[in-house]
Amino acid sequence: MTSLKSFWNHPYTFWAILCLPAIPMIFGLASGDPRAAHQILHPSGEFAARFMIVSMMITPLMMLFKGASWPRWLMKRRRYLGVAAFAYALLHTMLYLVDEGSIAFTGAEISKVYIWTGWLAFLIFVPLAVTSTDGWVRAMGPKWKTLQRGVYGAAVLTLLHWAALHNWGSIVPALVNFGPLIALELYRLAYNLQRRRVRAASVAG
Repeated sequence: MTSLKSFWNHPYTFWAILCLPAIPMIFGLASGDPRAAHQILHPSGEFAARFMIVSMMITPLMMLFKGASWPRWLMKRRRYLGVAAFAYALLHTMLYLVDEGSIAFTGAEISKVYIWTGWLAFLIFVPLAVTSTDGWVRAMGPKWKTLQRGVYGAAVLTLLHWAALHNWGSIVPALVNFGPLIALELYRLAYNLQRRRVRAASVAG
């Protein structure tokens, strides 16, 4: 039982789980199918968004399920989820460039809502991923958390990016995936407001 628990809690085990969605993508790219980049484009972006969503859900889940061990287990691995989200976002971006070629840099393409929102979200992701190591956390101190809050901007842009695909035809799948995060963030906001009211009342009393 102890060895099983050690295996489950090992970082490599969690990384292996995060890599599972990439396996069929790699096989697809290795198949030599000229349509592979286009076929894998959307799944890679969806998993980037999903891992980002899960990483952002952890803090409000800890607030909602106080005392539960599984949110704390996830909290210890939140940075892994963030790095995985960036890795899939990077793959998504590279596949897009391969699929579109030189068209990707034309004004007509970049002006599309689902394109420029995707680029902005990816650009926000870059410094968040670069500074995800323990060394950067120690070097930046309190500024690290301030920088990491940029993920909220990336999340909004990712939601718009996903929803705007196919002339906003993807808005329902986007909302289904982002729905739990939105609900938890609303709970987190209400929880924090309630705490402030209690503090204000105790000070006034």
